[in-house]
Amino acid sequence: MKKLRELFSDSLIYGISSVLARFINYLLVPFHTDVFNPARYSIVGLVYAAIALLNVVFTMGMESAYLRYAKDRDQAPHIFKTLQIGLLSVSTLFVFVLYLLMPSLLPLFNLGAETRGIYLMMLGILWFDTLSIVPFAELRLVRRSWLFAFLRTVHVLINLFLNFYLILSLNFGIEAVFIANLAASILVTLIVWVFTGNLLRGEWSPRWLKTSFEFGWPFIPAGIGFVINEMLDRFFLNEMSAEAVEQIYGLGTTPEDIVGIYNACYKLAVFMLLLVQMYRMAWQPFFMRHSDDKESPKIFAEAFSYFNLAAALIFLTVSLFSREIVSVNVPLLNATIINEAYWSGLHIVPFLLLAYWFHGWYINFSAGIFIKEKTRALYKITLLGAVITIVANLLLIPHFGMTGSAVATLLSYCVMAIVLGIYSKRAMHVPYRFFSQFVLMLLMSLLVVLDMNTEFEGSKIIWLSAGLIIIGVSAWRLQSSSSDERS
Repeated sequence: MKKLRELFSDSLIYGISSVLARFINYLLVPFHTDVFNPARYSIVGLVYAAIALLNVVFTMGMESAYLRYAKDRDQAPHIFKTLQIGLLSVSTLFVFVLYLLMPSLLPLFNLGAETRGIYLMMLGILWFDTLSIVPFAELRLVRRSWLFAFLRTVHVLINLFLNFYLILSLNFGIEAVFIANLAASILVTLIVWVFTGNLLRGEWSPRWLKTSFEFGWPFIPAGIGFVINEMLDRFFLNEMSAEAVEQIYGLGTTPEDIVGIYNACYKLAVFMLLLVQMYRMAWQPFFMRHSDDKESPKIFAEAFSYFNLAAALIFLTVSLFSREIVSVNVPLLNATIINEAYWSGLHIVPFLLLAYWFHGWYINFSAGIFIKEKTRALYKITLLGAVITIVANLLLIPHFGMTGSAVATLLSYCVMAIVLGIYSKRAMHVPYRFFSQFVLMLLMSLLVVLDMNTEFEGSKIIWLSAGLIIIGVSAWRLQSSSSDERS
């Protein structure tokens, strides 16, 4: 339990910073949805989808490679310098190529020649974020979690301040969103370089570059697969025919409106994403530090069970009270968390929360793959997920619109988690309680379905109470089981 407390402690630190950062950053949602119409807001969703996709290619899995090999502290300076020089060279080349392709790529983002500056800022954000990947991985590896959390929070605060200042005081348009992000990325990258600059004393090593690339390259197709699952639906929705959109959502609704609404409501899944991200930040360095421990399989299984209890609580609460959450008024902005013009997409939230819950399973199951260096399985699994996402979106969007996209995302994450769970267990036997955790997920989903099909007053409290009882009993059984095994 002492080692699990170490995991929970680091998760809490990353969690506090992530929650604070996301909460602060989330203030931009009511602000943006209040000042921009859905069609204009669609640009934000499309550009950030591209950033997420390209970031995978730019970083080439070097974050994971650094966490894997730099735990040997004698070699860490050589690995650090080698990867930084490698990423600097590759990212500069990629930016140049994307600059040359700009005229043909602008229409993909609903951009024209007059808004080409947004595209150039996108390239700047990618370049600086790439060069901060390895320094931030170093902070995680040596458990400088408070510094990591502080710098991430600084990034969000700068981004938030500049958004408000540029739009409200200087009357900037949608460009302000990307100017603010670029400025934050530049400053935070420079700061994290200062804190990790001593590692540049190492020597350039072609051997470490080759070793790191061999370990990290499967994360490129794997990452692309994840981004396809996460972001490609915006582009599919943007390509819906006007006739299909009006048939599903009524006259006067455009594909650009649907992308904006979908992108805004998607952000409610941030509650589950926060849990997954804070857990991942602590989980990867944790299981690498304890990879040689004889009790690690049992520890990993317990960590998975506790993760699911937290995920069940978040899924149930946010699914039941999504409308109440978005209708909360933000005093400083005099606006609701999401403008009422976007509420027609709230029905997608439970599907997306479940998708991220399965993503949390995937993160848990990755331990065996990392430890046994079987990372090539990752790209096969995520590309399978990407195929499911593409096919499901093509089949479902013309008939169900946003709901089809959300269901496609859920199907993809579900299949990837299950396949990786099976493969990981073969690579490293961990006694995951698959059946009981899946039952917990089904029970939470059943309570949400019951709420959707009942209208009597107080029903939400009844379903929430039932869910809390189920979660409490599950936690008690887990604690009892763990105590029996230790005795």
